[in-house]
Amino acid sequence: TGFYQAPVQAVANGGVLVIDDFGRQQCSPRDLLNRWTVPLESRVDFLTLQTGQKFELPFMTLIVFATNIRPAELVDEAFLRRIQYKIFAESPTVEDFLQIFEGCCRELGATADPGVARQLLQEYYRPRKIALRGCHPRDLIRQALSLASYLKRPSHVTMDLLEAACNSYFVDDREEPAVYA
Repeated sequence: TGFYQAPVQAVANGGVLVIDDFGRQQCSPRDLLNRWTVPLESRVDFLTLQTGQKFELPFMTLIVFATNIRPAELVDEAFLRRIQYKIFAESPTVEDFLQIFEGCCRELGATADPGVARQLLQEYYRPRKIALRGCHPRDLIRQALSLASYLKRPSHVTMDLLEAACNSYFVDDREEPAVYA
């Protein structure tokens, strides 16, 4: 039809392209990086029209790959060299988690029982050896508030609401099959 859609790296040209959950996209990480190996180094990309005509396009895009998969499981060392800067985002500390929890309550317009986040860590996280993640407070508070709304309770986060949210949020690795709604 003569209609063209620019590839995502061209749309992001002159800016930042974030590939979130790298390694979970439809094409393999190797295929994606093979496609971008030359442009990442030369800062020039070549695109081909339906007529077969090729043209040069500046590749001035800062690409950010975000993943929770170990880089060595995604690509080999040669590819990792082409990704100049690598930043390891650590899990939050207990104090970070508690601050994130308080901030999420404020943002979501909720109140919480005093010490409920610390109680959650002691009574739910520790026994199950659940690693702290920065997204957990937001996700759990949202689920707790949804349940409170369903039960026609105020937007106040309590341990019983958080425990119900955790039971829904975290996967249980028991031998018997679980039934999920």
